[in-house]
Amino acid sequence: MSVIGYTTGVYDLFHVGHLNLLQKARTMCDYLIVGVTTDELSLMRKNKTPVIPLEERMAIVGGLRCVDKVVPQADMDKYGAWQRHRFHKMFVGDDWKGNPKWVELEQRFSVHGVEIVYFPYTAHISTSHLRKTLAVAQG
Repeated sequence: MSVIGYTTGVYDLFHVGHLNLLQKARTMCDYLIVGVTTDELSLMRKNKTPVIPLEERMAIVGGLRCVDKVVPQADMDKYGAWQRHRFHKMFVGDDWKGNPKWVELEQRFSVHGVEIVYFPYTAHISTSHLRKTLAVAQG
């Protein structure tokens, strides 16, 4: 049986932290599906519009060898995503570990044999950090 993995993100200002996460996820599954957050969802959740438009972010992520399929993520319904894609593992950042929402999701997924795998973020880089650096540079 092939193991299907799933992860999501905005993937704006694509950087090595994004690459590390996707490459590591791919080592833990046979087929990796990546949900790229829509501009509208990013604005609603983070109050930020991505610098790079959705179609281009999806093309960048989809161009990686470690990614098998790219889909838009238009909502935060992880269970709905599972119903659509039937993944066996979901990869998320370890900043969500222990969060009541994710504990509940772990329990809900465990009934279906789905494992949530938490990855540490690359400490020295983030899109927020890049945005701040660019803002200072434009100064």
